[in-house]
Amino acid sequence: MSDAFTVLWTHDTCRALRKGGRVGARPSVAFSGVHSSLPAWSGAAAGDQVYALHVNRGEVFVLTRMEVIDRERGECCGKGPATWQDPVFPGHDDWAMLGADGCGAEAVHVDATPVAFDRPIPGELLAGLTWRNRRGRIRGLKYVEEGRLVHSISLQGFYRLTQESADELARLFGDAE
Repeated sequence: MSDAFTVLWTHDTCRALRKGGRVGARPSVAFSGVHSSLPAWSGAAAGDQVYALHVNRGEVFVLTRMEVIDRERGECCGKGPATWQDPVFPGHDDWAMLGADGCGAEAVHVDATPVAFDRPIPGELLAGLTWRNRRGRIRGLKYVEEGRLVHSISLQGFYRLTQESADELARLFGDAE
């Protein structure tokens, strides 16, 4: 059975997506890293779903749903850098804003829905979202007031959703469970 995760995309990332004309396009890759400059997708495996979230003025949006294909450097990634000045993943320049230049970046190939900024998570759903850690402990989202997220700190990172919350987010894409 596959798992579902969330990852938070920053304002800088979203600004770069818009500026790069990536809205409406389907990401083919995202990037994981060992440094805090990138989310570590260490728990994700092929077949897992990842929901990219963005917070704007207290409202949380689901920008895309990505299914992990693999975490291997493939031919599509391009030739590895010969010097520190060379791009790390020249084959994925269109999606470099997702972390290609991050410290210790690794490519995560995905099959994704088009990037869109028009899928807000309803306030009542937002307050009920839950995640579980590797030990099975469940936690909710902190700092939700009147259906709005006051602080995004509890979303920052790469977190495994409970099955119920994954099903709720899937419904935002029209997938009935």
